[in-house]
Amino acid sequence: MSGPLAGLRLIELAGLGPSPFAGMMLADAGADIIRIDRSDRATYPPRQEPHVDLMNRGRRSVAVDLKHAGGVALVLRLIESADGLMEGFRPGVAERLGLGPDICLAINPKLVYGRMTGWGQTGPMAQAAGHDIDYIALAGALEPIGRAGEKPLPPLNLVGDFGGGGMLLAFGMLAAILSAQQTGKGQVVDAAMVDGAASLMTMTYTLRAAGIWNDQRGTNLLDTGAHFYEVYETADGGYIGVGAIEPQFYSELIGLLGLSGEDLPGQMDRDTWPSMKERFASIFATKTRAEWVTIFEGSDACAAPVLSLAEAHLHPHNVHRNTFTEVAGVVQPAPSPRFEGTPGAIRRPPPNPGQHGDEALDDWGVDAGDITKLRESGAIR
Repeated sequence: MSGPLAGLRLIELAGLGPSPFAGMMLADAGADIIRIDRSDRATYPPRQEPHVDLMNRGRRSVAVDLKHAGGVALVLRLIESADGLMEGFRPGVAERLGLGPDICLAINPKLVYGRMTGWGQTGPMAQAAGHDIDYIALAGALEPIGRAGEKPLPPLNLVGDFGGGGMLLAFGMLAAILSAQQTGKGQVVDAAMVDGAASLMTMTYTLRAAGIWNDQRGTNLLDTGAHFYEVYETADGGYIGVGAIEPQFYSELIGLLGLSGEDLPGQMDRDTWPSMKERFASIFATKTRAEWVTIFEGSDACAAPVLSLAEAHLHPHNVHRNTFTEVAGVVQPAPSPRFEGTPGAIRRPPPNPGQHGDEALDDWGVDAGDITKLRESGAIR
């Protein structure tokens, strides 16, 4: 075990998307997490090729039938020595399984019970189906993203599922665990993606309140309205991302584009942003991406090549920092953030469902005889 969370014990009821991402972050930082997978998805014998659901990395998996009384009893037994539990079901599902927070906290009053949903545990839409795009739409996070005169552009599923979902669940779990260690009292963490996506918009609300953000999409400083915060195509079909906001950085950009000495409009003259964007576009189109990389190298022009998923791990800066790593033959982002004194690590690749039943349960205090009985009864596989 390594990482600042070494010694922390968590239970993760298997789900999709944001809750596994929270589990990945916590496991990368050293938490010992048992992932409770569905028994009907157990794979025996274990697959030889590596699993590629990278968000499940670093955990051990036990395949449990949560509709079997013995399976539920096993999870409740594990809860006795756990610091926290995370689930990503619709509101009420855990209660129907007999694993709701009231029962769990009665067994372990210091337990932190993390709940990951799209709409939250309460509210008129709490039981409605949805996905990232729906949550960020209702949170006001989708409407501002896109270019002027075009429809909103979904930013993959980064804002709802992961930034506003999994990361905030991980933060909420740790905050509540710190509180439990100080007070002796656990609690429920209600992590809703609609809430988290709204929280991520705080800076945009700040700009709007200050009168420097227009409600017209694609006309603002950070939404491709400005010519100095934009993506430009190069002669070979590549792209350069430009973010020269500060005057000194903008001045350096202007010089490297060959525009020094020209009578240019002021950087913040919004009326000229569209025409300056056309001017910049014509200049960037004269050279390849590699040529622009050479021009901008070592400068403060705030310009960088737009790299693909196949390219990013090969960039010299990312190679130097080990921003990406390879586990079981699969390239993937390395643990983040970095901890100088207690570095985190990917301790194992994503597991086969049920792969670590005997090993994990033994470590958590379930003896071999009980494990055999659980398997014979069908409670685990």
